[in-house]
Amino acid sequence: MKVIPEIQAAQAEIKALRRWFHAHPELGFEETETSDLIAKTLEGYGIEVHRGLARTGVVGVLRSGGGNRAIGLRADMDALPMQEMNTFAHRSQYPGKMHACGHDGHMAMLLGAARHLARTRDFDGTVVFIFSPAEENGSGAKVMVDEGIFEKFPVDAVFGLHNWPGVPANSFGLRPGSILAACADFDIRIKGVGAHAVLPHNGKDPVLTAAHVVTALQGIITRSKRPIDTAVLTVAKFHGGEVRNSIPDVVELAGTARAFNESTLDLIVSRMQRIVENTAAAHDCQAKLTVARYPATVNSTEETHFAAEVMRSIVGGEKVDADIEPVIGTEDFAWMLRARPGAYALLGAGNGEHRDPGHGSGPCDLHNTSYDFNDDILALGSTYWVELARRWLSGAPALTSPRYTDQGKSNHGLASGQ
Repeated sequence: MKVIPEIQAAQAEIKALRRWFHAHPELGFEETETSDLIAKTLEGYGIEVHRGLARTGVVGVLRSGGGNRAIGLRADMDALPMQEMNTFAHRSQYPGKMHACGHDGHMAMLLGAARHLARTRDFDGTVVFIFSPAEENGSGAKVMVDEGIFEKFPVDAVFGLHNWPGVPANSFGLRPGSILAACADFDIRIKGVGAHAVLPHNGKDPVLTAAHVVTALQGIITRSKRPIDTAVLTVAKFHGGEVRNSIPDVVELAGTARAFNESTLDLIVSRMQRIVENTAAAHDCQAKLTVARYPATVNSTEETHFAAEVMRSIVGGEKVDADIEPVIGTEDFAWMLRARPGAYALLGAGNGEHRDPGHGSGPCDLHNTSYDFNDDILALGSTYWVELARRWLSGAPALTSPRYTDQGKSNHGLASGQ
């Protein structure tokens, strides 16, 4: 593996930033302390800072030379509403909030790249560092786009990077086209008429109605869509009533549907609407379906191939999978890729062996209360950002550079389908 020596030398500083973020997690659109530190750090590097987009978003702009090309590099900022089970020193200091997805590491890696680029200024053009809030609720990047981020800070392409546990550390994965799924998060409210449990004929039972709805929705996946079109639909919430001998007035369902093809998701939502309304009517109840849609994360072909070549030049071809299986999860970076060409990639983070003593007993998986970011991949992430920006702005092919020091090689690649 080859990383920039100056970035490797700054590992302790980058790690300290990462662990500060981990200890001070903030939820979407509430990232005030987080954005304050990001802005202060960027300003300390001599980078032009802009704030206010999407409430807590931060944008850093760094120019060098006379080139007119511009590249956007994005990191997400928010934490999850989870109670951390780790007890090591940098655990969350805020009850019920945790960086369980690695956004702490994403911010630190991008700041590490900003530090190096600001010190060297050995590129020709403009780098726009984008720190985006509220990724976990799927809307922060959309708000930034809607508020004109790419009109205020024009870029020719935009790139994203996410750590990926369960895959060998220091390996990369990406693919052209859909890399993450489109999403339809849904809520269903079924209204009936409450009654005593032993006198159900006096009411209109929303519990029975909801049970039929849940069963019928699964038929969309098995009977409505084409078998070759990948999709999943899960009802994850079923709430109604408080006592065992009373039929409630209302039952609430909630869940999510995912598909890689937007037309498949259109079909699912359309069928859901009819099933919910007609099943409720058949049981003399009323029902309302509310859906929040998020697009698939779609990488443009040219930018994906370019990013893959940069990765190969740093870690070697055996540690880059440029055609991974798409992931059924979703990402609000999709909104930025709808506005500009670019590529979203995954960085292998290992299986959790890196965790400090005092970590929770659970696995080191994303959205797990025992998760912690792998600090050993920070220097590589920063190096990737730096080299991607340099080469993109120069318009040069992604070739191996003599600026690097060789830190060893591995035969482990990024396994598809993780």
